[in-house]
Amino acid sequence: MEHSQTPERPEGPNVAGAEPPSIVDAVGGPLGIAESALPAAVFVAAYTATGQDAELSAILAVALGVVLTVARVVRGQTLQFALSGLVGIALAGFIVSRTGKAEDFFLPGLLANLGYAAGYLISIAVRWPLIGVLVATMTQQGSEWRKDPVLLQTYTRASWIWVGLFLTRLAVQLPLYLASALVALGVARVAMGIPLFALGLWLTWLVVRRGTPAPAPAAAPSDDAA
Repeated sequence: MEHSQTPERPEGPNVAGAEPPSIVDAVGGPLGIAESALPAAVFVAAYTATGQDAELSAILAVALGVVLTVARVVRGQTLQFALSGLVGIALAGFIVSRTGKAEDFFLPGLLANLGYAAGYLISIAVRWPLIGVLVATMTQQGSEWRKDPVLLQTYTRASWIWVGLFLTRLAVQLPLYLASALVALGVARVAMGIPLFALGLWLTWLVVRRGTPAPAPAAAPSDDAA
């Protein structure tokens, strides 16, 4: 006897019952946390201690970035991953050396947040939410998830979390940048770095976990198959 077949629903990632993602691992371990916070803190501290010498402060921040990059390489991390943080710090230092304005050390970060927010918004508008793309890449789902309206909606909601995160950073830090409030800008940069990223990652995990069906258990062989 032939059995009728119905289209299978694309399976999402197996997150049911899984532990929340590790924040430390997501940002590259303790070195990633240091790389996220220390250069900005060193720049602001040096700028204050040197009588507002923007170029020297930028050199010290970049030098610290080089040390952290070398430490990443020594610990066996890939060169591309190790250099990713240094590029942003070096760009910030270069801009300060050209403009002489201390607040411009934070300009690449502001532009990056604007770019990320725009990227997530565009991905939502074209119905390819970036969280769905990232999850599918990590779990090797392909693009089947886009055929499931529930998964598509889930990943869209999760992507909105990151739109809000990046726009929140801009809403707080851009006025400080325009006002040349360097110390407050440095504090905001550190406070809204890893902590806000951790919150976004946790909320994303909750949304994806709640909206993703658990994989169906394997069917037991029937008597007819014997």
